[in-house]
Amino acid sequence: MAGKTADKRIVKLKIVHTSDVHGSFFMRDYVNNHAVKGSLSRVYAYVQSLRRKYGERLLLLDGGDILQGNPVVYHSNFVSSTGRNLVAEIMNYMDYDAGTMGNHDIETGHAVYDRWTDACRFPVLGANILDRIHGGCYLPPYCILERAGVKVAVLGMTTPAVPNWLPPSAWSGLGFEDMVTCAQRWVPLIREKEHPDVLVGLFHSGKEGGIVTSAYAENAALDVARCVEGFDVVCYGHDHMKNCETVEGPGGRKVICCAPSSMASVVGEVDIEVETGSGGTRVRSVEGRITDLSYYKGEEAKFLQHYFSRYIRNTEYYVAQKIGRFVHTIESCDAYFGPSAFVDFVHQVQLDMTGAQVSFASPVSFSAVIEAGDVCVRDVFNLYRYDDVLYTIRLTGREIKDVLELSYGLWVDRMTSPDDHVMLLDYVLDEGTRLGFKHLAYNFDSAAGISYTVDVTKPRGEKITVTAMADGSVFSPDAWYTVVVNSYRGNGGGELLTKGAGIAHEKLNERLIAATEKDLRTCIIDYIKKEGEVDARSLNQWRFVPEGWAQEACRRDKELLFGRRGKKE
Repeated sequence: MAGKTADKRIVKLKIVHTSDVHGSFFMRDYVNNHAVKGSLSRVYAYVQSLRRKYGERLLLLDGGDILQGNPVVYHSNFVSSTGRNLVAEIMNYMDYDAGTMGNHDIETGHAVYDRWTDACRFPVLGANILDRIHGGCYLPPYCILERAGVKVAVLGMTTPAVPNWLPPSAWSGLGFEDMVTCAQRWVPLIREKEHPDVLVGLFHSGKEGGIVTSAYAENAALDVARCVEGFDVVCYGHDHMKNCETVEGPGGRKVICCAPSSMASVVGEVDIEVETGSGGTRVRSVEGRITDLSYYKGEEAKFLQHYFSRYIRNTEYYVAQKIGRFVHTIESCDAYFGPSAFVDFVHQVQLDMTGAQVSFASPVSFSAVIEAGDVCVRDVFNLYRYDDVLYTIRLTGREIKDVLELSYGLWVDRMTSPDDHVMLLDYVLDEGTRLGFKHLAYNFDSAAGISYTVDVTKPRGEKITVTAMADGSVFSPDAWYTVVVNSYRGNGGGELLTKGAGIAHEKLNERLIAATEKDLRTCIIDYIKKEGEVDARSLNQWRFVPEGWAQEACRRDKELLFGRRGKKE
């Protein structure tokens, strides 16, 4: 509400911020077929309850990575892609005021994200996404939202690390500028031209860290708040971390920085009081918090789902299609403790689809199970979550070993006694209340096509011994080999090829031999359809040594991480 004191008027604004929704629109997981905690349906119900109090003084913002992540958006993007854009339809229905582009939005390719931005009835921002063909910005750099006489400027940016992960075709014609540099240029222009009362940063970039080069930082949200004068609020995302904190900008200005994790289970919420009057306008106070909507109930959630029920029915039909049978149950948790049917099946598909000599792959789902019996499309989303295509690249034998050294260095600890952990663990999950992997498991690449050992007693960089090619022929450090990887890895994702193999990022494209037209998930579906019945088994092409230490340590760590599932029946 707006209150008056003499000639002064107090305007109370509220920002609700989502980010990294990854297709979590409805209150159901269509892969595992159960109810979910979050979803935009619950966010919509909550926002509608706030709008009854705040009206136009509520601003609903999204920080990107909304176009990718589950069968609902995949079906809309690539299977039934000629009708209306589902994501735009949902965001328009919810009356979003502004959004920004995330790296996984760009991953869908121009045909999808251009269609999305064209259909949105609100601006999708990107001040640091440059148009290399026509000049300037590819998307609007900022927007002005006037509410109850208060002028709010929203500056949008995305992580400039996009080229490290995505095929050039996904971002053809685009460039990505360092966020601090970009903000230092745009904020004075906005101040001079628009004279906003409130300045909000809407960034698809994590808190700090990630990939840092001489040209840019992947996660720079807090750096922008600290280094660029003028922000009152920074709404950020990308790193899937839940956070709300105050940082000090230039000149001592306090900046609220808020990140709502992922999957729409929480939102960032910021309250701003603005004082206006004959003496001018000033921001009196800014307060932020994270609001948990995991089990929020409201009638409007059902309204949204009813309105989009046709899309829900289409998704349910799509994921339920039978494509073949698995002879055995396969589980991703097996992949961390030795050769596994789960990852080795992905290796087999990659080698079969490309004819490469060596394959790199990781368990991209922390804990997924595909039961023996009929396999449906939904199961393949559990097996492989992302929309990557396959790259066939050239690596030397030495580079292959160096990739594995970095991968297992992120994954496996150094044991100095039989009682040590074999996994590299830290208190990183569930806000530090239990042990989990210290690093991201989707960077735990193993190899197929070669035979090798991983010595758990050796330091990082000295663990791997490659003994031969898988067919028994000689493996040479100096020979060249064809290697299949997903496009995330092939473009430098996880830095296994850059930091590990020592290939300069700008030289990666020189190693590319071929890329598939279809994404890996579609390749897996086609493979299962062709085989009909799949007898997925471990290839047993690598092992931890010394086995006397490693086997018992693996048993202990598996039970620690996965509970009773870690015990052998």
